[in-house]
Amino acid sequence: MLNSTKSTLGVVSAEPEPIKLDWASTALLIIDMQRDFMEPGGFGETLGNDVSQLARAVKPIGALLKAARDTGMLVVHTREGHLPDLSDAPPAKVERGAPSLRIGDPGPMGRILIRGEAGHDIIPELYPLDNEVVIDKPGKGAFYATELTDVLEKYGIENLLVCGVTTEVCVNTTVREANDRGYRCVVISDGCASYFPEFHEMGLKMIKAQGGIFGWVADSAAVLEAMKTSTT
Repeated sequence: MLNSTKSTLGVVSAEPEPIKLDWASTALLIIDMQRDFMEPGGFGETLGNDVSQLARAVKPIGALLKAARDTGMLVVHTREGHLPDLSDAPPAKVERGAPSLRIGDPGPMGRILIRGEAGHDIIPELYPLDNEVVIDKPGKGAFYATELTDVLEKYGIENLLVCGVTTEVCVNTTVREANDRGYRCVVISDGCASYFPEFHEMGLKMIKAQGGIFGWVADSAAVLEAMKTSTT
């Protein structure tokens, strides 16, 4: 429940245009800030990626997470991963590419992208509180084969502040899913990251193109300022 000292409305300076948000119907959605993607030895690195590219998103997300917690905003974390028997992991996904370790293989942080393993969990800097929602998803999008729609409906959510990794994959997929379901998404530009900086840039451009075809894009400072200036 939102802090009673706050107004329920705020205007975020965003692209392609400012957006007015009712904080009471807004949630912070943090996508896949997991050790398997963020740290050496995880799945991201097995694909040949420089995982240090993702570190830039941690501090902006941390600032938003603190503000959301301070105001009582609903916080939802997601984790991509699979059941230990891989029954929810399509062979086409497991076999794709040529990683040094595949999904389910033993790695430095346990079996790669398997629920319950250390690598599957969220990084300590952004670790969920006991009262925060954690959605385990088998795919790129946070709505596919999960309870996310039910959670958002339960709390009367209409707007999503979306951040996490990677910009062009799980963030973009989730925003497109959310857009089709009628949610208004504000993607946090400095709270997202990619192993490929050019993909990050283009991923954000695709979201805000054509008058905001999938949503709005704003940096963390703009959102924090809108939350701050919403005091009554």
